Amino acid sequence: MACVSPDGKPTESGTKMLRALESGLGTPEEIAGKAGLPLFRVRSGLRELTQAGLANQKGEKYELSEKGTELIK
Repeated sequence: MACVSPDGKPTESGTKMLRALESGLGTPEEIAGKAGLPLFRVRSGLRELTQAGLANQKGEKYELSEKGTELIK
């Protein structure tokens, strides 16, 4: 299941992951727990969200990008 739709907007699961990042940096495990999604889906989703410019990777953790923040408001 994709986390970014063809028009570049986050899907339902993508939005859950972005909302889990609103509180700051998070590991895939932390994001999965906050978003209520399986870890395997979060790992693949984070790759998609990062490629779409909605999240940024900082070492082993992820954060919302400016674009991601704007889309979930």
